[in-house]
Parts: sequence; structure tokens; C-alpha cells
Amino acid sequence: MSPLQLHDLQTKTDAGWIFRAGRLFSEQAETWMTLQKTPAYIELCGAAREQAGRCPELPPEQLQKDTEAILMSSGAPAGLQWLEEAGALQWLLPELHATVNFSQEAGRRHKDVWEHTKQVVWQAAPRPAVRWAALLHDIGKVKTRTFTDDGKVHFHRHSEVGARMFEDISRRFRFERETSRTLRFLILHHLRPNQYVESWTDSAVRRFEREMGSYLPDLLDLSRADITSRRPGKRQTALENLDALSGRIEGVRTADATRPLLPGGIGDAIMEKFRLPPSRLIGDLKRALEAEIAAGELEPYQEASFYLPQVERLLAQLPTAPCVCQE
Repeated sequence: MSPLQLHDLQTKTDAGWIFRAGRLFSEQAETWMTLQKTPAYIELCGAAREQAGRCPELPPEQLQKDTEAILMSSGAPAGLQWLEEAGALQWLLPELHATVNFSQEAGRRHKDVWEHTKQVVWQAAPRPAVRWAALLHDIGKVKTRTFTDDGKVHFHRHSEVGARMFEDISRRFRFERETSRTLRFLILHHLRPNQYVESWTDSAVRRFEREMGSYLPDLLDLSRADITSRRPGKRQTALENLDALSGRIEGVRTADATRPLLPGGIGDAIMEKFRLPPSRLIGDLKRALEAEIAAGELEPYQEASFYLPQVERLLAQLPTAPCVCQE
């Protein structure tokens, strides 16, 4: 990319050229790195900063499309850094601009939230939802950073704060409703998969899968991308833990699909214990037990006697006397 080509990127009437340049730099990241210290690049940054204040005048749909084009490029960190150096980030995403030079850990430059964010985007699976969530997952850290007496840094509830902050971003970019829901969910829950430990019961695994729902694949990929530690072995251990969680989820799914959740004879045990005749109620009670198992609230594969106290509770919750209508 020659100085002339850099000059040709500029237009005096349309701040959209800043994003076009960002996409070009993200597609030619190695070239961008060599250009950074050249007079032509410095001049281009100056020209961009003069027009960056007009970025909010661009149609929201264009802002979303142009930013996403940078995010989806293989060299996305280069394009994102250009937006920061061009002065566009502070107008486009002031919540993200606030993370620049904002340290996550005292005395460790590579723990800068902005630097971490760019790496997470680069490591993320190239799907729009995952890349956008990677870009925005830590915006809540600026408002939640606290220091302990021993100098440690904490960001308690930064995922919840970030999810609330995203609502303004969603309106600014006019994300479609379903996209907005997905991104908010991923930001809110991006820490959850990394909380997995081997001691989780199968019920806990079922509950996690149920609560994450259709967002689970994107969430797992976001969590993998969020592992950026340079400490020997720490990154590998964290990735192996996520692989173990994925394996547990698949194992529980397979077991539940091939083995009845409730023991044979559970219907007879219910009728005998509670002196109930064969009826539709017995089927309803069994389905209620299966629903609680699926929700991770009850262990499967137990003896019939294990479920009888739960059946007693279900019967007590009935508003009227049990219906013993015949099936």
C-alpha cells in the first residue's frame, strides 16, 4: 500500500472512508503494521481525527455493517486499532474507548482491557454474534474496577453492568431484536462456562445447558476466545476445562437419549404409596418428574423410592383433590 493509495482513501465529505480504511487495514494487517510509523500513515490519522466527529451522522445500519466488516476480517485487531488511532472509536463506541489503557492487573501492560479485547476478537470464531460479543464482553469493567488492600484488582458483576450498557449500544447501531437479545445474553453470561468444575453433577450440567439454551454454542466459543493468559500452562488448562464441559454436556445428552430418566415400575410405586388407581394423573406426575430432571432440579436414574417424596410434594400442590380419570 503506497502513500498515494493512503491519500486516495480520504474523502472530505464522507466520514465513512474511515471505516473503509479500517476494513482495508484489517484485510492487510501485515502491511498496516509496516505503515504505522510512516509519515503518510500519521498524516492519514490526522485527517481521520478531523472528520471522526461526523461518524455519528452516518446511518446506524451503515455503522453496523462497516464495523462488522472489520470484525469479521482475519486481521480485525489492525482495523480496530486504526479506529482508535483515527479517533473514530470514541464516537462510535465510547464504552469501548474507555477501556484503552485501562489496566486489568497492576503492572502488567498486556492486561490492558483494550489489548485483551482485540485478542479475544482475533481468537473468536468468525461468526458475527461471537465477534460482536467478543468486542463488547468487557465494557462493564471500567465501571466496576476495585482494588483490595493487597493491590489485587476486581471487577465484580462487570458482566451484568456490561449487559445493561449494551442496551444503549444496541439502540445506537439498531441491531435487529434477535441479534440484540443474543449479544446481551452472551455479554451477560460470558463468564459462566469458565466456572465449570469436574465436581458438577449431571443435574448441574443439565441445568447449565437448559439455562444457556440455543446460545450455548456461541457462548462456549466466546469463552474459549476469552482465554488470553500468557502464563505457562494456564491457557491450556482453561481450554481443556471448556473441552471437558462440552464433553460432559454431550455425554449427558447421549445418556438421556438412550436411557429412561425414571425407573421402570415408578407408576406402580406411586399408585401403591398414595393409594391411587391407574389414571391420567399417574402420567402427569411422571411427566412432572421428568421435567424437573430435565431442569436439573432432580437426579435421574434413581430407585422408585427416591422420587416418592417429590411426588408427595406435587400432589400437595394440586388445587383440588387429584383427578383419577382413566387414561
